[in-house]
Amino acid sequence: MYYAVTIAILVTMGLALIRAIRGPSVYDRVLAVNMIGTKTVLLLSIIAFLYGRPDFLDLALAYA
Repeated sequence: MYYAVTIAILVTMGLALIRAIRGPSVYDRVLAVNMIGTKTVLLLSIIAFLYGRPDFLDLALAYA
């Protein structure tokens, strides 16, 4: 189940990247880049849980 969540996060990050590149306005691009940053923190947290590496949580918090 965690792998499905990881794939879903990667898909939404890809869609946000498309929106950041092709966004109709600057506001849409800024929101898409912000969403990519938020999803990156979430992805690092899931990877930390899957691999049993709590030091990745420190990286996620530092990135946030």
